Amino acid sequence: MDKHLLILLSQEGAEAERVAELTGYLREELLALDVDDVTAMPSGQLPPGARAVDVGEIGTLLVGLGSSVAALDKVVGVVRSWLGRCHDTRPSLRLQIGDDVLEMSEATDEQVTEALEVFSRRHSTAGDRP
Repeated sequence: MDKHLLILLSQEGAEAERVAELTGYLREELLALDVDDVTAMPSGQLPPGARAVDVGEIGTLLVGLGSSVAALDKVVGVVRSWLGRCHDTRPSLRLQIGDDVLEMSEATDEQVTEALEVFSRRHSTAGDRP
């Protein structure tokens, strides 16, 4: 069964162009992975289940993970690394698979790492691990 990871990126007080730029950088890194697809959604289009926010300050990516747990682990690794390089402009992230949501804002690198590892583990099974 295919899985999709929804990534919502926002930054308080940032211009829409800046959020689009940050989202583009993250998308480029994710496209280098072995995932089915990384689709940038128009800023005016909120995905189903997303809370109402100022759509001018949000970037949305839909990552097609396929059936591989390794794909999710790799995406989580890229997100963690990318976020670690954003110290000056630390954006907020919301990751969602189905009804499971992880929101990160103003977290330390250690908190981000731990939260992403827990999120990834929730969506893996022992049989899928390499």
